Amino acid sequence: MKKILIVDDMEVSLMMTENMLSGTYKTFCASSGLEAMEIYRKEKPDMVLSDLRMPGLSGYELQLALQEEYHEIIPFMFMTADHDEETESKGFDNGAMDFIRKPFRPDVLLRRVGNILQTVEQIQGLKKTSTIDALTDLLNKASSEAELTKVCKSVIGALMMIDLDSFKLVNDIYGHNMGDKVLVSFADILRSAFRPGDILGRMGGDEFIAFCKGVHDEDTIAHKATFINERITEAAKKLMGEDMNIPLGASIGCVFVPHSGNVFSELYKKADKALYTVKQNGKHGYNILREDTPVEDNSTEIARIDQIEMVLGERNIEEGAFVLPFASFRTIYRFLKRTRGNYAKNTCLLIFSLERHKEGNYNLTDANDEFFTVIRKTLRKGDVITQNGKNQFFVLLTNADAYRDVVQVTKRIEENWDQTPACKYYTFEYEWSVIDQ
Repeated sequence: MKKILIVDDMEVSLMMTENMLSGTYKTFCASSGLEAMEIYRKEKPDMVLSDLRMPGLSGYELQLALQEEYHEIIPFMFMTADHDEETESKGFDNGAMDFIRKPFRPDVLLRRVGNILQTVEQIQGLKKTSTIDALTDLLNKASSEAELTKVCKSVIGALMMIDLDSFKLVNDIYGHNMGDKVLVSFADILRSAFRPGDILGRMGGDEFIAFCKGVHDEDTIAHKATFINERITEAAKKLMGEDMNIPLGASIGCVFVPHSGNVFSELYKKADKALYTVKQNGKHGYNILREDTPVEDNSTEIARIDQIEMVLGERNIEEGAFVLPFASFRTIYRFLKRTRGNYAKNTCLLIFSLERHKEGNYNLTDANDEFFTVIRKTLRKGDVITQNGKNQFFVLLTNADAYRDVVQVTKRIEENWDQTPACKYYTFEYEWSVIDQ
């Protein structure tokens, strides 16, 4: 039932107005502007019906005071015995939605109150449409950016970019209707992973954003990443069947605010950079971009070796090969080639190329993602991998017995690749050599 706050310093008029409305609406009565403000704070009525001229706070002043306090337009209708058109004009200028002149008939009052409430519902519906993503019911991109721009300036917390990994495979294999169902389920999972006071939005496609207020520790981020990844697999199998083998999951790039800054546009880029690191290291995990640097020697304080190791060390170590960008891979290659004579075993360079062998709706980008994941998970932690161009991958197989280890590794990669949907459309070739001085 809609709630109406009635404000009038004349007791008889207040009682008569309440009697007209109480059968249709839940009513609250106040005999002064100050009393009305207290009731409004407690009950948050849907509209205010106020006498115009009152001692203390007038109807105008009450309206302005409430709008200043809540920073929003509050639906107001004024009651007045004044027939001055200037008075009515001033009220509309201040944002009043209607006037009604005393004395008034019950049916006229009910109809005009009903019109105001219907208009308010339409405005709220339009506002929701402009701020909420229609599919997931999360904030849309524009609203997320606007809200987070304000929040990051003053609130401590964690800003997270969240990608739904391998989502395009759902659309390609099961269709866009199923894709929409997966996105809705993923949004529900995010809502259950975060608190009501946190901010959640969809930036478009399979990209989401979250701000977790008051969070400034890695354990919380790790827990959320684990929870989300576990739930999305369960939800996907309920939707597509237990034999669903698409590697759905979530990759999360995170920065802490204000440790990494408080300007949203800059924080967004940093979180996106952290997300890229997760994507390059097998997905389905998280990475926190920190502003850690070694302690500068500008005082008598000298950094201890454990502090330096913390700065230099790798975080979130996962199973599988060490993923590096091409420039870093080249540095490792040159180092191993330089020191080749110091080790009993070999290091082998393998080059894999992915090629289409059957026409279909499976695109090269998604096939590359799957093949990259297969290689990374098949190799050991001590091996190194990078991608070169669109469909080529370089591997450094360390501590290897050359031919025997190359054969075993490529055989395992082939077996694992044969378990993926992409293998029906793409095959791979490889060549290899031993790194010599």
